Amino acid sequence: MAQPYNSQQIAAALAAPPVAGWQLDPATGQIFKQFRFPDFVQSLAFVNRVGAIAEQLGHHPDITINYNRVRLDLITHDAGGLTDLDFKMAAQSNAASLPL
Repeated sequence: MAQPYNSQQIAAALAAPPVAGWQLDPATGQIFKQFRFPDFVQSLAFVNRVGAIAEQLGHHPDITINYNRVRLDLITHDAGGLTDLDFKMAAQSNAASLPL
């Protein structure tokens, strides 16, 4: 099982360009980001891309869709905190949000 990051590791990971825009929710210990798209169709297409990444990594975010906004929340529940897997999923989700 992966070891959870400490506060310094979390801060360093959030400062890395591949996870730009992700934030720590101190109340839950999760990282989150809200993505915006022109319309619902593009939001849904993004969610499908994220779903494929999640299946590949075996790590599944909480996903909230509100028309043209998609919020992803990540934490490794089994480890009791944030791990490499969360930041890998965040980076790949950022890449998946770019126009095709």
